[in-house]
Amino acid sequence: MELKHIPEVKRAKKFDLKDALRITIAFAFILAVMWYASVYAQGIEHRTLLIVAAIFGGYMAMNIGANDVANNVGPAVGSGALTLMGAIVIAAIFEAAGALIAGADVVGTIRKGIIDPTMIANTQVFIWIMLAALLAGAIWLNLATAMGAPVSTTHSIVGGVMGAGIAAAGFHMVNWPTMGKIVASWVISPLMGGAIAAFFLYVIKKNVIFQEKKVEAAKKWIPLYIAIMSWAFGSYLIIKGLKHIVKVPLPLAVLIGFFIALGIYLFVKPLIVAKAKSLENSRASINVLFTIPLIFSAALLSFAHGANDVANAVGPLAGISDAIMKGAFSKQAPIPLWVMMVGALGISLGLALYGPKLIKKVGSEITELDQIRAFCIALAAAITVIVASALGLPVSSTHIAVGGVFGVGFLREYLMRLEERSKKSTQEIEKEFAEAHIEREKEKLDEYKRALEALGDPKKADPFLVKALIEKINREKEVIARLEHGEIKLTKIEKKAIKALKKYELVQRSALKMIVAAWVITVPAAAILAAMFYFMIRGILLPG
Repeated sequence: MELKHIPEVKRAKKFDLKDALRITIAFAFILAVMWYASVYAQGIEHRTLLIVAAIFGGYMAMNIGANDVANNVGPAVGSGALTLMGAIVIAAIFEAAGALIAGADVVGTIRKGIIDPTMIANTQVFIWIMLAALLAGAIWLNLATAMGAPVSTTHSIVGGVMGAGIAAAGFHMVNWPTMGKIVASWVISPLMGGAIAAFFLYVIKKNVIFQEKKVEAAKKWIPLYIAIMSWAFGSYLIIKGLKHIVKVPLPLAVLIGFFIALGIYLFVKPLIVAKAKSLENSRASINVLFTIPLIFSAALLSFAHGANDVANAVGPLAGISDAIMKGAFSKQAPIPLWVMMVGALGISLGLALYGPKLIKKVGSEITELDQIRAFCIALAAAITVIVASALGLPVSSTHIAVGGVFGVGFLREYLMRLEERSKKSTQEIEKEFAEAHIEREKEKLDEYKRALEALGDPKKADPFLVKALIEKINREKEVIARLEHGEIKLTKIEKKAIKALKKYELVQRSALKMIVAAWVITVPAAAILAAMFYFMIRGILLPG
């Protein structure tokens, strides 16, 4: 189903029992986190602060699950490779596994060097900054999810740390070169992801889909594409997903990924050939061959995401915990197991309760996806992270994935326009409109002639009516003659109609505008919220 079949007016969904159940489960999780933090902090000074921080961390983790995880599984769901429930189960398992197995054992509490820790007055100020940043990032993610906008969780917490830091010590506290790189990533991430996804979609179309013998082409090329994906994901997981277990240099990671890909190529080649024997020579049949790789890609992306982005939820919480326990803060703080569990369970729970909205947005409401297109998006996500790592560029996995969705959509529009132009030129369409215009004028002419004949003897009829009909007949003859000689140009309505015929919109423009707007305001919005919360927290906690 194309986007034109989606109703433009969507009915507002009323609050029902399912919504009440979701809220109840979410509150139960927060209460469980609060209870455990209170037991863990028994007898510790500033126990209340740690409990509040744990609540904010759990809230942040659920919002990451509701918003960011959709980018990993959305394309697989939209293409039909996975059901919504299947995607939620796979993502929840692998997000939690990534967080617990390969999650950050040490995390920078001052995220990405955004602010200068030497300018923080004391431990109390540091705790207030982290609390404000955590709450601001979580609330902004909550608002973005409610709006249906997939945004970067990293940028949300970055904006929160920046805003709270400015509120605490002024603008000179911020590391502006680092912030400049983050701003640049707003543009780099989606463009790179979109370009790579579009490139692979074009290559697959050219080498397989546009071939007369599609199945024979699939036997040759699809094992190679799966190997390339394996190479990208192998390198991706070694660089990003497993970096907290073992640090491997980028060249070595790519080399290891190559041998992984070679082994997978030799494994899947005979399987693809055997499967192809039962397939029809159609695009739909070729799509089937990409289903299993898509499921694996969703799982691997979720694992890597859990390993990396769990720090967005629990990094500040770990910093607060470390500061309270030691009475001082440091640039790096070990993450206790209970804190990691808060992040892992919160992300999984947020995905299950509120993730479907963003999964549907990314998977089916931006552009129509099938298995081939979704495969290209997943491949682009892995390759973009590797390229960005090699270039030292900070990129957002959210922006890459969504950029990939837009990339394949716009490529489809471009190819459809090329196909239409090859069939019929604009001049030919204009000629058809002119001929239709002439036919309409001839119908009017015949109508006037019949009206004149109906009057009977012109000498006995009303002379004014006869004269008017004769003038209309002569005018119509003149218009038809001028149209036939090309002297009368097309009307504005006809020109708009031709433009509409030549324009294909397979990407929902309203979604594009809304998502870009949300991306642009993520850091400043989180920063403003964090500054407000910092002053509120300081006002509450300062001695009277």
